[in-house]
Amino acid sequence: MNANATSVTAVTPAPAGVQAIALAYAVADTAAALVAIDAYAHASLGHALCTVNRFDADAMRVVRLYSSNPEAYPPGGSKDKRGTPWGQQVLVERRVFVGEGEAAIREFFNDHDAIRELGLQSVINVPVVYGQACLGTVNFLMPRPKVTDADVDNARLAALLALPALLATRQAD
Repeated sequence: MNANATSVTAVTPAPAGVQAIALAYAVADTAAALVAIDAYAHASLGHALCTVNRFDADAMRVVRLYSSNPEAYPPGGSKDKRGTPWGQQVLVERRVFVGEGEAAIREFFNDHDAIRELGLQSVINVPVVYGQACLGTVNFLMPRPKVTDADVDNARLAALLALPALLATRQAD
């Protein structure tokens, strides 16, 4: 690294939260990395619930690794997504799902009553993909009924930050 690159790095602050994510990964603390990713994303999304799920493709099932609200959505909880439009779009086709408003939440999520009781009105579900495999999803639920293109972009970026965590959980299996 040349002297100019060092001086630029020294005066350019890292984006909020990135250092916490990097430190968690440096010590192989997946749980701390997911907490830090949630905090990092919150600055741009203002979400009220974040969950991270590992995807078991053979069982077509997602298993919750992290939840910002463990009382309502405890880690370890799982959902069968076989034959669901959401599972096809997000897990099989590996495309982001955006649900806006109570009707969309009701249509796509069996736990729509719990979501409504938490005051959540929109969702962005981002598949985390490595190669051609969906490893899991990072999910952001907001109290507002609409999301913007910038929200979706910020959710995608935050989900990319979860890739090392999901790869680590895959290797641990």
